[in-house]
Amino acid sequence: MTGTSRAEQPEQPEQPTGPAGGGPTGGGEIGVRRAKQPSGPTRGVIEVRRAGPRTTVQDLGRPGWAHLGVPRSGALDPAALALANRLVGNPADAAGLELTLGGGELRLTRAGTVAVTGADVDVRVDGRPGDVGRPLAVPAGAVLRIGSPRHGLRNWLAVDGGIAVDPVLGSRSTDTLSGLGPPPVGDGDRLPLGPPAGPPAPVDFTVGRPVPDELWLTLRPGPRADWFTADALASLLGTAYTVSPVSDRVGARLVGAALPRAVAGELPSEGVVLGAVQVPADGQPLIFLADHPTTGGYPVIGVVDDVTGLAQARPGTTVRFHGPQR
Repeated sequence: MTGTSRAEQPEQPEQPTGPAGGGPTGGGEIGVRRAKQPSGPTRGVIEVRRAGPRTTVQDLGRPGWAHLGVPRSGALDPAALALANRLVGNPADAAGLELTLGGGELRLTRAGTVAVTGADVDVRVDGRPGDVGRPLAVPAGAVLRIGSPRHGLRNWLAVDGGIAVDPVLGSRSTDTLSGLGPPPVGDGDRLPLGPPAGPPAPVDFTVGRPVPDELWLTLRPGPRADWFTADALASLLGTAYTVSPVSDRVGARLVGAALPRAVAGELPSEGVVLGAVQVPADGQPLIFLADHPTTGGYPVIGVVDDVTGLAQARPGTTVRFHGPQR
């Protein structure tokens, strides 16, 4: 995203030097020219022939470090990643790939099982069609291609054994704001795989999360709701907004009725959480997502209960807010 207005980027804490460390880039074999070999057992690698527009390594994130200025990060739809992991026999918190707008082309150097969840896309293994939401056998040397979503925005890919880049603060997630974890995945990267943990799930069909044309989000009053006029609160709850193209893993910017303030002046930076609806000087709301900063200097008018639906919200998607009693 092109900046988060006055939301401040936190100071990065010192990195641990023990096995859970690995430095600010997270190590691993991702980008072999820029990272060390991971510690511990691995088996095979994913060769990234084409990364797609925005692909990152994600697990379930690193919550609990906000007091040190570290965002939670992790998959934008944790349930979708956990499902992909269960389908291939991994623990739910194993690291996989989050692909935005698809376009990935990957080669496994050893035989394995993969699963793709999330948006509706074409999946092919050496040209053979596969299904979203089912475990797929991939022979050694076969090429896995993930197309562009027909609906929605993102997919999650799990491989048996998980992606074995070194963890930072207990997580292998790429944090696009702070720079913690491995760098975003690029063409030519080689991602190390861990040894398979168990057999793939014996399923024939799974139910994915639908991608609605209009997204309804439950909103609770924020710590600075009193900084806004009654008309602002009425507009937020009574009019439609659309997702701006200037959105990413840090936050979803919305376009619609401006939210006028009742209190002018500056606000000292204070803590912000996942789902916080911050309102910059232009009056257009911004919903913080997984890579959000831990502090920000614009007032937070409300907090969204569940931001998972925004993981699939393309630019132009209609967003409406309602109170918890709707």
